[in-house]
Amino acid sequence: MQNLPNFRDYYEILGVSKDASAEEIKKVYRRLARQYHPDLNPGNKESEEKFKDIGEAYEVLSDPAKRSQYDQFSRYWKQKGFAGNKQTPKAKTWQSSPSDRNGNQEVDPSQYSDFESFINQVIGVKNKSGASNSNNGNNSDPFRSPRTKVAYTVNPPPRTTRRDIEARLTLPLEKAYQGGNERIRLEDGRSLEVNMPPGMVTGQTIRLRNQGVGGGDLYLKITVEPHPLFKLDGSNIVCQVPVTPSEAVLGGQVEAPTLDGPVKMTTPPGVRSGQKFRLGNKGYPNDDGKRGDQLVEIQIVTPKNISQEERELYEKLRQIETFKPRADLIR
Repeated sequence: MQNLPNFRDYYEILGVSKDASAEEIKKVYRRLARQYHPDLNPGNKESEEKFKDIGEAYEVLSDPAKRSQYDQFSRYWKQKGFAGNKQTPKAKTWQSSPSDRNGNQEVDPSQYSDFESFINQVIGVKNKSGASNSNNGNNSDPFRSPRTKVAYTVNPPPRTTRRDIEARLTLPLEKAYQGGNERIRLEDGRSLEVNMPPGMVTGQTIRLRNQGVGGGDLYLKITVEPHPLFKLDGSNIVCQVPVTPSEAVLGGQVEAPTLDGPVKMTTPPGVRSGQKFRLGNKGYPNDDGKRGDQLVEIQIVTPKNISQEERELYEKLRQIETFKPRADLIR
């Protein structure tokens, strides 16, 4: 098919062949919609026009009835009245199906200034101003002519069914704890700025009104990533804090990490490995906004590499220490 300036080749706009499947057309449209979406190309008029064009092409080619009519009537770009073509059209009539709402009507292609106006009128696509294409404004019978006549059916514009959709959002623990503004990008190319609540947990669902399909809602399914230091236990947070043998024996202050930053805590002399201490109100927020506690588990660790001076002190300590942990094992 020759590519004339006033002929809109929807297959060429999407870059698909005329025998492309519906699934292929849908896949290509989604890719192009993301590429040329106005949110991703702010101020780019060329991308904005391209986005409108691929939307118009997809509206026709994704609808089996419209696609069939488009393929059927697109041969009329050669008719008299289109792009100055002087060929005399051959009369041909297509019958609409019995279920068509508006029945058969007759149209003379030469009454249109260009092919785009003709094909848009036939398949019910609106022009770029948003108004339906028409020919000469004759309200009595604007499509009747003594010349070539084509019976056609105008389908009503498709109604977008209201539908809720779901998207998954994975967050680090610190972000899930703090909440706040988060920019998310959906599969359909849209970019949304969302004010996330604090204290989110895995499995939680956040509802965004009117962000689905056709005015439906968008449901964000939250997943909180595992953290290398903290483990959630209900509204409590559990973490391990390592101490040296001397800190365990003598006790004193050690620094423990929390979601609010490091805090100092005091351990008693002779603390045992695995012993837990509670930091009040340093846990995770619950549904009421109240915070749980942080449980700090002590882990006594021994050094693998020590200096010569440390070795001499450990040797001396071994000679003088009175603590015998295996005394009960030997009888």
